[in-house]
Amino acid sequence: MQDNATEVTAAGIARLAGVGRAAVSNWRRRHADFPKPVGGSEASPSFALAEVEAWLRKQGKLAEVPLRERVWQQLAGHPEGPLTALVHTGCALLLIHERPTVWLDASAGSDARLAAMLPGALEKVLTPRLGVVRGRGGGGRGAGAGAGGGVNAAFESSGVYGPLKSGQVNADSAAPGVNADAGTPGVNTGAAAPGVNTDATATAVNSSPTVPTVNAPPSVHTAPTVQAEPAVQAEPAVHAAPAVHPKSAMRTPPTTTATPTPPRTPALSTPTGPQLLPSVPLLRGAAELAAEIGARQTFEFLLGRHLDANPRQYTLTPAELAGLMADLAGPARTVLDPASGTGALLRAVDPRPDQELYAQDSAPELAALSALRLALHSRAAVRAAVGDTLRADAHPALRADAVLCHPPFNERNWGHDELAYDPRWEYGFPARTESELAWVQHALARLADGGTAVLLMPPAAASRRSGRRIRADLLRRGALRAVVALPVGAAPPYNIPLHLWVLRRPGRTPAAPEVLLVDTGRFAGEARGGPDWAAVRDAVLDAWRAYARAGRLAERPGLARSVPVIELLDDDVDLAPARHLPPAAVADGAGQLTEVRERLGATLRLTADLTPPPADPAPPARWPLTTVGELARGGALVMRTGGHGGHARVPVLTDHDVLAGTAPSGTLPESEEEAVLTEPGDVVVPVLGGGAVARVIDEATAGAALGRNLVLLRPDRTALDPWFLAGFLRGTANNRQASSYASTATRLDVRRLHLPRLPLEEQRRYGARFRALDEFERALRHASRLGEQLVRGMYDGLTDGTVAPG
Repeated sequence: MQDNATEVTAAGIARLAGVGRAAVSNWRRRHADFPKPVGGSEASPSFALAEVEAWLRKQGKLAEVPLRERVWQQLAGHPEGPLTALVHTGCALLLIHERPTVWLDASAGSDARLAAMLPGALEKVLTPRLGVVRGRGGGGRGAGAGAGGGVNAAFESSGVYGPLKSGQVNADSAAPGVNADAGTPGVNTGAAAPGVNTDATATAVNSSPTVPTVNAPPSVHTAPTVQAEPAVQAEPAVHAAPAVHPKSAMRTPPTTTATPTPPRTPALSTPTGPQLLPSVPLLRGAAELAAEIGARQTFEFLLGRHLDANPRQYTLTPAELAGLMADLAGPARTVLDPASGTGALLRAVDPRPDQELYAQDSAPELAALSALRLALHSRAAVRAAVGDTLRADAHPALRADAVLCHPPFNERNWGHDELAYDPRWEYGFPARTESELAWVQHALARLADGGTAVLLMPPAAASRRSGRRIRADLLRRGALRAVVALPVGAAPPYNIPLHLWVLRRPGRTPAAPEVLLVDTGRFAGEARGGPDWAAVRDAVLDAWRAYARAGRLAERPGLARSVPVIELLDDDVDLAPARHLPPAAVADGAGQLTEVRERLGATLRLTADLTPPPADPAPPARWPLTTVGELARGGALVMRTGGHGGHARVPVLTDHDVLAGTAPSGTLPESEEEAVLTEPGDVVVPVLGGGAVARVIDEATAGAALGRNLVLLRPDRTALDPWFLAGFLRGTANNRQASSYASTATRLDVRRLHLPRLPLEEQRRYGARFRALDEFERALRHASRLGEQLVRGMYDGLTDGTVAPG
């Protein structure tokens, strides 16, 4: 059923039809029956998706909207915005994933019936998986389990989205203690349940300071690993609300009574029927897509597309970095991310039996999306909350096995004035400019003894004078175990080399006398290509595991060493690894430079041999022309665009790789979407930057995934020669006429590029010449890189004394 309320912009229409935005503008001017705008602004109007689809099909410009594209356009054009649409879709996909027969029954009727039935069905899934408590009568775990027994039995036997074990079916069993507090039946009764369609009455119920049990959420911190707070938090009012942030009044003199703490705000509330009604067409489309690729993959695809379409709105943690941080933390049953964002760090944690994942984020939509993403990804109990972690910690009683965190950097308004007496500042009160050290101490406060925290930090946090006293205390007490300098480009902001801090909550064992320092800067990739993650991962984990076993690490020049704490406790307490590591070994520096010089000489001789012969003059050719778009419509080639998602471990060909002629070096957005893989003979064209470049894929590059801002052309070899195609696409005039210009970038419309109509034999003659030019170009680039290496090596050798001046 199509959604008449879903709107789509001109850019969305262009994506649907596979054309540039200029073509959509031409259609609006030339065709009186083109759909009229239904929203947006005069400069950026929006159109009804159903009307646009019908018009495109009527004009023969669209055979059928691909299902993925239809669902994405419905989500992007949702009347309540894409974030609300993502949350509703995630809820429905979790229901489909957990109890598909319930979804099939509810979706069999009208849209109004589906919207009316969904809240009750969602509640039975959200409550056990995400701790969204909404009691019924006596409440409690028994009632929840009994209500879903028949549904679970049908779910097991249905086989609709793949068979599941009985332990995976009844989600209540995956979250022990979710509704275990049967002694407070009246607290969370009916629609006034906190966090489930919360309204004013729910707030009033939970605000009464005279009923201490009202503020004790029974579903969050009843797991065995959640320990009591230290003695400083031992007032009765605090223990009555273990899921609420203890205010600074907790460290007031004993005669002062602590103020009542507010209730924990859950990340997700069960949407109501009226809220879900506008989303029903989208939910039906998402269910159809889930039947093809799976519920989890559908959510990852939609979330990945949204994040990719709004790169400036989110600070993302790359999948490779998230995996490295999880590996450094080690296996853990309870894991916390206090600044969870989209859940990338918790998603990277290796699953374990009875695992519990705790998350918090100040953005309500991100907290909800993170909770749904984690619930779809694993069988762990997910406990996500909304709120400013430093000011209103949702998990104050938690003592986790591991904490993973990518905190916001350089925040001035982090709560410095309100939190002066907070008990978390065991290692010193952070200065206003040291928000990152506040996050470090929050992570340590939420760890069990011996637990590990891994935080992504800006490099300035290792050396700023305002933080030296806290750094010194972290070292003295053995809390800081390692500092790892990452290569430039590892994570945003991409222009600086970020650090990883590995910390452990000191137990009763003596403090570690040495700290591990690692510098992986040598593994930086070229420009936007990103680092060599495989090398970074191997180097960091090998050094960390050797250090963890022995408590020290033998020196690895230029890479890693363990430094005695006493050496670091000077006036600066500078922890930057590069300042404490010896340079890489240069035992045979002169010999290496001699080898580079010989390779450069051989490459220059090859370049001379490959130099093109003198150009033969010829009169201007008057070929009949065609365009890439016409060739694609005629079946002579296939067009694919890259960068919408893929598996993290697949090598990715980036636009920089194409421009520089280097090997695949990038990564794709974290997604389960099937990546576009290159094949020999494909022609890859960058669409940004204004350069006339096209690359023919060879055997060495084949199999790489297509990255962002690239278009792949796969020619039919019986009609088109790949080198002929690539050569003519590189013409400067050709690129100029097919480019559009924005304020900061040039974008190439590949469909508008021209090619002459020539017989295949004539194409191959041109193709052979273009291929020879490509070999010459690659030799020149190789010579340039060797020359730069020789010059840099000579400068370094002369200045460090390993090369004599002659």
